[in-house]
Amino acid sequence: MYKKTILKPGFKTILVPSKESDVFDILILFAVGSRYEKKEENGISHFLEHLFFKGTKKRPTQKDIAQTLDRVGGSYNAFTSKEYTGYFAKVDYSNIPLALDFLSDILLNSKFEEKEIEKEKGVIIEELKMYLDTPISYIDDLFEETLYGDQPIGWKVIGTVENIKSFKRENFLNYLKKHYLIENSILVISGKFKEKYLNNNILKYFKKFPKGFQKPKKEILDFQEKPQVKIFFKETDQTHLSIGVRGYNLNDERKYLQDIIAVILGGNMSSRLFQKIRSELGLAYYINTQSNLYTDHGYLTTKAGVLHEKVKDVIKIILEEYKKIREGKISLAELKNTKTYLKGSLILSLDDASSKANFFAFQELLTGKILTPEEILRKIEKVSLEDVKIAGHELFDLKNLNLSIIGPHKKEDFEKLLKF
Repeated sequence: MYKKTILKPGFKTILVPSKESDVFDILILFAVGSRYEKKEENGISHFLEHLFFKGTKKRPTQKDIAQTLDRVGGSYNAFTSKEYTGYFAKVDYSNIPLALDFLSDILLNSKFEEKEIEKEKGVIIEELKMYLDTPISYIDDLFEETLYGDQPIGWKVIGTVENIKSFKRENFLNYLKKHYLIENSILVISGKFKEKYLNNNILKYFKKFPKGFQKPKKEILDFQEKPQVKIFFKETDQTHLSIGVRGYNLNDERKYLQDIIAVILGGNMSSRLFQKIRSELGLAYYINTQSNLYTDHGYLTTKAGVLHEKVKDVIKIILEEYKKIREGKISLAELKNTKTYLKGSLILSLDDASSKANFFAFQELLTGKILTPEEILRKIEKVSLEDVKIAGHELFDLKNLNLSIIGPHKKEDFEKLLKF
C-alpha cells in the first residue's frame, strides 16, 4: 500500500500509489507546532503558516500564489496544531510538476515582507475573535487549558493578541531556520504518479531545502491531585461543556482501549450518552465523547451544548456513565459492536488520496512507525472485555477528572458536582 524511502538531499518520503485515481495529492508535514514555542513566541507557528501564502520572488503577491493552482482547478491549504504543521496541494496528475513547484516555492522562497506581516496581524486577531465567539470549537482548547495549565501544550495554537501584535520579521526568520528542516519533515505523495518521474521532480524542486535537527519539545508537567474546574464566563444562549479525564498517549498500546471506551460512551448515535441525553431526555443537540492523543499524553472527554438551567443535570448523567465504566459495567455485545464500528470507520476514512496521505504521514511523523489498516484492525480485534474493564477503572479515577464550561456560570457552582 505504501513505500518509504529517503531521497536526496535527505527527504523522508512516503509514496501511496493509486492507479484507479487521476488525483495527485502532496502533503508536507513538519514536526513543529505550538508545543515547540516559548511563552513569548506562542502563536508564531500558526502566524508563520499564514505568511507562506503572501508572496515569493517568483509569485510576488498573494493573488499570484492563489492563481497558481486555482487556474487548474487544484486545491491547497495549510494547518497548524500543537505538534505539527502541514502544507498540501491536490491537482490532476497531469499537473504534478506545478504542485511540487508551488509548495517548494512558498516554503523556500517566501519574502516575509514587513508590510504583509503587519496586515496579517489584523487578520489573525480577527481569526482569534471568531474562534472565541465559537464555543463549540473553543471548548476544546479550554479543556486543554484546564488539563495542562500554563505550559506549551496548554496554550492556544493561535496565540495571544499581545504576541500576535509583537512579532517582527526577524522572529519569523529565526523560527523558520530552527524548525523547517529536512530532518524534521515528512513528504507524502498519494494518488496517481510514475515513481521515477515523481522522484526526479521532487529532487528538482526541493534540493535546496535546509538540513539540520531541531531541539525537542518540552516534556509535559503531568500532575493532578484533585478534580479541576475552569469557567470561561460568557453571555451565551447555550452552555458548552467538556468533561473528561487524563488518559493514554499515542505510543501506548492501551490507546485502543481508550478509543473503545470513548465510542461506548458517546462515539456515535447509538452510544450510551447520545441515547440518554439527546434521544431519551432531549437535553442536548450535540453530545459526543472523544479520545484525544498526543505523542506523550492523552485524554478522554465528553462535549455537549445544553440549556443553561440543564447543565448540572447533564453533568450528573455523564458522571453516572463514567462511574459505570469504572465499575466494569460493559457488556460483551457493546464491545463487539464497538469493534465493528471502529473497523468500519477506519476503512471509510481511507476512501480518497488525501485521507491516505494523512493516515501514513501522521503515523510516521508522530510515532516513527507505520501500521497498515489491517494491522490496526487486528489490534482492535485482540482487545478483550477484561482489557476494557481494567482500562475503564484506571481512566476514571476521581482525581483525574476535569470540567470546562463556556457560559454565564461561576466556578463554585460546579466543584461539588465532580464526584462519582
